[in-house]
Amino acid sequence: MRSSRTTGLVAGCVLMALTASAQFHPKNTEWPTYNADLAGSRYRPLDQINASNFSKLEVAWRFKTDSIGNRPEYKLEGTPLMVNGVVYTTAGSRRAAIALDAATGELLWVHGEHEGARGAAAPRQLSGRGLAYWSDGKEERILYVTPGYRLIALDAKTGGLVTSFGKGGAVDLKLEDDQTMFPDLTTGEIGYQTAPVVAKDTIIIGAAFREGMTPKSMRNNKGYVRGFDVRTGKRLWIFHTIPMKGEFGYDTWENGSAEYTGNTGVWTQISVDEELGLVYLPVESPTGDYYGGHRPGNNLFGESLVCVDLKTGVRKWHFQLVHHPLWDMDISSAPLLADITVDGKTIKAVAQPTKQGLLYVFDRVTGKPVWPIEERPVEKGNTPGEWYSPTQPFPTKPPAYSRNGVTPDVLIDFTPAMHDQALTIVSKYHLGPVFTPPTAGKVGGPLATLTLGTAAGGTNWPGGSYDPETHTVYAYACNSCLVPIGLVPAPKEISDMNYISGIAGQQVRIARGPGENSGADSPLPTRTPPAAAPAGGGGGGGGFIPLSVQGLPLIKPPYGTISAINLDRGEIVWQVPHGDTPDAIRNNPALKGIDIGHTGQGGYNIGTLITKTLVIAGDGQVTTTADHPRGAMLRAYDKATGKEVGAVFMPAPQSGSPMTYMVNGKQYIIVAVSGGAYSGEYIAYTLPSE
Repeated sequence: MRSSRTTGLVAGCVLMALTASAQFHPKNTEWPTYNADLAGSRYRPLDQINASNFSKLEVAWRFKTDSIGNRPEYKLEGTPLMVNGVVYTTAGSRRAAIALDAATGELLWVHGEHEGARGAAAPRQLSGRGLAYWSDGKEERILYVTPGYRLIALDAKTGGLVTSFGKGGAVDLKLEDDQTMFPDLTTGEIGYQTAPVVAKDTIIIGAAFREGMTPKSMRNNKGYVRGFDVRTGKRLWIFHTIPMKGEFGYDTWENGSAEYTGNTGVWTQISVDEELGLVYLPVESPTGDYYGGHRPGNNLFGESLVCVDLKTGVRKWHFQLVHHPLWDMDISSAPLLADITVDGKTIKAVAQPTKQGLLYVFDRVTGKPVWPIEERPVEKGNTPGEWYSPTQPFPTKPPAYSRNGVTPDVLIDFTPAMHDQALTIVSKYHLGPVFTPPTAGKVGGPLATLTLGTAAGGTNWPGGSYDPETHTVYAYACNSCLVPIGLVPAPKEISDMNYISGIAGQQVRIARGPGENSGADSPLPTRTPPAAAPAGGGGGGGGFIPLSVQGLPLIKPPYGTISAINLDRGEIVWQVPHGDTPDAIRNNPALKGIDIGHTGQGGYNIGTLITKTLVIAGDGQVTTTADHPRGAMLRAYDKATGKEVGAVFMPAPQSGSPMTYMVNGKQYIIVAVSGGAYSGEYIAYTLPSE
């Protein structure tokens, strides 16, 4: 049973009437879709806030989300929209949609869905990352997906359900999905935390699954992508990210593994070229992240960029970035649509940032790489029963913009003794460049494969930004997110998995396939290598050598960077560390008397905002310095040089990507902050009144 509450608070008096037109055309002073535009740019040509005054920004208003839902939200990842003087966003533990006055932050309306057992069982809960706005010049609608995987349509003026959409204003996304949802509609593992995309009159919805390294089974629901009519909610098309029998790509799943393998969804933002009528789908890994012996073959369209027709969903072209995925290198962020000039030739391009710190650039009409992408031999692993691709694709341009392998030269080197200690630690592990395979752990070693640029590395879900004026991509990347990937034989309670990944010293829930008898919690043997230690170190427990040196990260700085990459030349223009040196490193007694410089911060939730002259991004960790109290900073960089030109205080780390807009002649920047003991809050900054 769905219950909802909708409160209208003077919405009508702050909304400007839209003139009737065939199609809504937003202003460049607004932020009408999650990434500013359907091209994924996160760019607005505003310059009232600039290098000369950024540090003078003041809090214009703030909206705490604690009372939206049944408990405080400590993982607020939203990026709001702003259209016609109204800010729209998601908030709270049950993922409500809210509307706020863009100048004052006053709550105009709120709509929430109470989904009971279905919401409680959802794989992607809490406030999500955003919503979508649509207008034909007469009607205005807000669309969002609930934790329980329902697509909701609201009147943008009042927050009331659009009863002509779907059934009473909602479409059940667990239905009409070309599969039987198992084990049932209430608990079936599938959801979506990302903002819907609306292009012309089509809503495009992907799918997400439970976060975690060890699946319950090799079988799971499939992450198909669908298009829906924005007026009626009728399904218009579906794209099978795991091909059905007879479809292109089915034969890349050997031994009939396409029939039972799941996941392979599109859980991050989708980009669209409305003029060309093309949709760009960044597809994630199949079940499971680190072991694929049960799914031999290259496994299309796992970890592929797929271009489909906006009207029909028919595939136009694809490129698989990782064959037979084994590293959790989901394509985790929005493709960036860019019109560039290479060797005097104009190209409509699409650039895809990745966890592995490689930027793959294609002609977005044909799918042909702008610069050669070479198939190169890669190491074959030692896990019994696994299937390995003999080659993987390597872009020849641009160069990697973050580390994506663990070799001795990336280890801590503040002193020669620290570097020697690091070499001793890693001697128990398997090392190598990008695409070095996971290791079946052994008591005498290697315990696991140490990786960078996998689960938490490079550019994650916040994605990059693109400046259409200078043809430059800007991307934050974690340069030090160390993930040890180790495999152990699956316990006997799992009948359909040969190997699982493990986390040392912890327990992993194990179970048979859906519909089979459940297993029990089972502690992994103490010889299990750590599978996903925290960024910069961790592991430990279970008798393992800690992945740190005297309490310092095993990997040397910079821990996190922002890079500027010119797409006309395929070159990195500049790269700078982002964020203050973390407290635990700066205050470590082992570094007394040693100048380690500006290290930046690791993390995976840092998104960038581009304006006329600035690159803007917040810290992902809390720090305390002589210049500011415990908290984080929202920073501005000169987008031409990378020089930091200003910063303002935030009470908690950036947890959602910043956006900007102008209303009543004033420019604002909104950023979501949360984490640790600080619950979610949207903070709007602007310049002081003269």
